[in-house]
Amino acid sequence: MTTRPKPLKIPTADWLIAASTRAVIDALEAARPGGARFVGGCVRNAIMGRPVDDIDIATQLTPEETLSALKAANIRAIPTGIEHGTITAIVDHEPFEITSLRRDVETDGRRAVVAFTNDWAEDAQRRDFRLNALYAAPDGEIFDPVGGGYEDALAGRVIFIGNADERLREDYLRILRFFRFNAWYGAGIDADGLAACQRQRQGLAKIAKERIWKELKKLFAAPQPGPALTAMGES
Repeated sequence: MTTRPKPLKIPTADWLIAASTRAVIDALEAARPGGARFVGGCVRNAIMGRPVDDIDIATQLTPEETLSALKAANIRAIPTGIEHGTITAIVDHEPFEITSLRRDVETDGRRAVVAFTNDWAEDAQRRDFRLNALYAAPDGEIFDPVGGGYEDALAGRVIFIGNADERLREDYLRILRFFRFNAWYGAGIDADGLAACQRQRQGLAKIAKERIWKELKKLFAAPQPGPALTAMGES
């Protein structure tokens, strides 16, 4: 008899079991059981043993259904980016960003036109790096739809999902995100990703200066941004 391997789980942490977190998750789960997962930075940082500052949640609910679910649970909801599927829930003064699963319909290197979906894999494919496309169920079970993200988080690898040039042409700001995430989380810069950033660098001319400066400030705030800045300058 074959024994099934135990599912991977993120370590139990205060943010995962906090009453405010559970209130938001319970509201979403009441509307669609199994339809809400933690996503992105909170999952990545938990795996890496880093502090978790922001809690993002992905849901199979549409934005309107999310608003209704939060209202039913008497949770304050702000439609911060409803056209792109994002609702912010506020519990005990703590924000939770909740975004409906999406797929890209059209991209131009700056903005994306999205459609909502129920498919976790489709949502994962539109993200930038494998270690940012990790999801966790309310009980902490980890899901890695694109593959390699969990291992990347453990090893400190920042690797684009699929074809790096395609990911960059979808949003050229990802060039700077590549260096920023390497500054914060990378144990060594991926050569293929670096080469793609160099090939696509002219696309940054399409990005608003405010977005560029915001990304650079986050890069400069890393404990040791030097290696990433050096690689950025050389490429």
